[in-house]
Amino acid sequence: MSYRISVDTGGTFTDVVVADDDGTLHIAKALTTYERAFEGVSTALEEIAGGLGLDLGALLAQSRQLTYGTTRATNAIVEAKTARTAFFTTEGFPDILLMREGGKLEPFRQVAYPAPYVPRHLTFEIRERMDAEATAFVPLDEASVLAAIREATGLGAQAIGVCLLWSTVNPAHELRVGELIAEHAPGLPFTLSHELNPIVREYRRASSTVIDASLKPVMQDFLVSLERDLSVAGFAGQLFVSTSFGGAWRPSEVVERPIYSVGSGPSMAPVAALTYGAAELADGGKPPDMLVCDTGGTTFDVGLVSDGDIHYTSETWLGGRWIGHITGTRAVDVKSIGAGGGSIAWIDSGGLIHVGPQSAGADPGPACYGRGGTEPTVTDAAVLLGYLDPSNFLGGRLSLDRDAAERAFAPLAQQLGMTTEQAAQATITLASENIVGAIREITIAQGIDPREVTIVAGGGASGLNIVPIARELGCERVLLPRTAGALSACGALYSNVISEFATSHYAETHHFDLEAVNATLAGIEAQAQAFLASLDGVEAVGQRLEYFVDARYRAQVWELPVALPGPRFDSQADVKALEDAFHDVHERVFAVREPGQYLECLTWKVRATAELAKTALAGRPAAGLAEAVPAEHAVASFRETGSLSVPRYDGATLPAGAELEGPAVIREPTTTVVLYPGSRAVVTDAGNYVLHVDPPGASAAAVAGPAGEVTVS
Repeated sequence: MSYRISVDTGGTFTDVVVADDDGTLHIAKALTTYERAFEGVSTALEEIAGGLGLDLGALLAQSRQLTYGTTRATNAIVEAKTARTAFFTTEGFPDILLMREGGKLEPFRQVAYPAPYVPRHLTFEIRERMDAEATAFVPLDEASVLAAIREATGLGAQAIGVCLLWSTVNPAHELRVGELIAEHAPGLPFTLSHELNPIVREYRRASSTVIDASLKPVMQDFLVSLERDLSVAGFAGQLFVSTSFGGAWRPSEVVERPIYSVGSGPSMAPVAALTYGAAELADGGKPPDMLVCDTGGTTFDVGLVSDGDIHYTSETWLGGRWIGHITGTRAVDVKSIGAGGGSIAWIDSGGLIHVGPQSAGADPGPACYGRGGTEPTVTDAAVLLGYLDPSNFLGGRLSLDRDAAERAFAPLAQQLGMTTEQAAQATITLASENIVGAIREITIAQGIDPREVTIVAGGGASGLNIVPIARELGCERVLLPRTAGALSACGALYSNVISEFATSHYAETHHFDLEAVNATLAGIEAQAQAFLASLDGVEAVGQRLEYFVDARYRAQVWELPVALPGPRFDSQADVKALEDAFHDVHERVFAVREPGQYLECLTWKVRATAELAKTALAGRPAAGLAEAVPAEHAVASFRETGSLSVPRYDGATLPAGAELEGPAVIREPTTTVVLYPGSRAVVTDAGNYVLHVDPPGASAAAVAGPAGEVTVS
């Protein structure tokens, strides 16, 4: 027997999935360890190994692949723990990172710009000027470069980001600056903007460059330590690291471009949704449009899959659009808000209750974990409302302290003039409303009606309130995999090696230069082919290239990505096909199309994919019972009904085809599914759950019957 392992390290839990040759998934969770990531990973792996009759070393020795997803890069940026980075820019343009794209949070007040990613004292102006026609208008003054290197290193710079004007059309000056850094500051990591992100927009290119440079020492140390720990423990297979593309790279490629590890964990949830959606929901071979929700301990992440494709974006902001920093690179389109199981409920100075974005994290964690936490969280609320079984959390591996949750909520309830149960209910309701707002933003902004999609719910806390979320959105169907507690880790297990290559070349479709555009595409296609050819020893079963362009109507400010009709333009008919495809995309996003209007094409891209060998998903293991029988009854509280006795089911005992009416609770080893009144669950052949949700106002009324039993009228 051989195994494949995937890991997703979140802010609270580290999720580990092990797949065997039969397609059976073995899942475990452990609290995230920040100082040394392998400790949390090894704890979860030891639990899985024990269930397989192995020790940790034997499991790792028999594993041929491990895909690792981490929040290390994101956390380093948010917590300002990146390397001390210098910024080299063209003389006269030191404020690119300060002024950004001109927008301010309060434009009609004299409010200072937020602090730039690199402070002014580490920003150095290089005497040179390349123009838009690729001509050196001002030759590179190498003395200014050497002076900048000396001063930057003297100030303790640990990395350098280089972004010179119009290096995307002629990179000669940037390349020479790189040579001088390598010569006069050997070993100092640096990033050249035209190599990392060859786009026209100056702020986005500069921002991605300095972020990437600042992460190089951090991620190199982190990944070297991880590889060493895995090797010592017995792992000799292929190690991959999840990326924001929704794919994976080898560690050496991540160290070279570490910005693509930002948001790598959340990017895997849509990959998992595609896998499960194709297996459970496909109609005619293609899964439906899906809204992918991943609720962890710290954040709630939401993404989209439509027409069988994952949505991508170049609008990833870290810390918020007005006060944060943009990565400026392509990534799976995932929006995150602070609404996880560890999100803290609090009251502002005006007496209003809020939930998040502050989180109790893994240390100390929610009060009910018994690790010293005292703040009321969403998880504590779920315990007080009877949704979580204190004696059977994470399959019984962690006991929850209900009294501690009660103590945490007591001050909040007193301030609100409520009982602790009412305060807990308000916390769950408000957390759900926060999530609904985030979902509406990502769907409506892309021209998608949330009532017309199927929700795929993942994350350990997803089942606590996905029914009221779906009901508020008007979604009538939810797919909740039995492995929902490790959705992103499952996505990593079924991901491929993906990389994207781009170059800037301006072209207008009404005077389309076929030869010049085809030469541009051939150049980046060669880069993509070289990347695929470099994957020596990777267990790939297929390869493919996909072609895209960022285009806009004439004089528009922003572009939309559009798939190209083919790898080359052979005639004007191909140009017309590109225009038609853009009209369709523009109409979907903005509800407007302009037939007859020509396009401006700016950035051409090729996405290279090496498909990794995967094990097919196994069906549901044989259930212990012939029909659905609750393990017990317990008191739970719902806004619609108040407190009443509800059945609790153990997921492992539920046979395929079983239908469960709410209110009820289903316990899985890594998640809990709460069936609210007016909802029901159907167990699929694969052992996943399809939840059917009545629309608002049409919910069945649940009332307590004799002897505490539940009847539904």
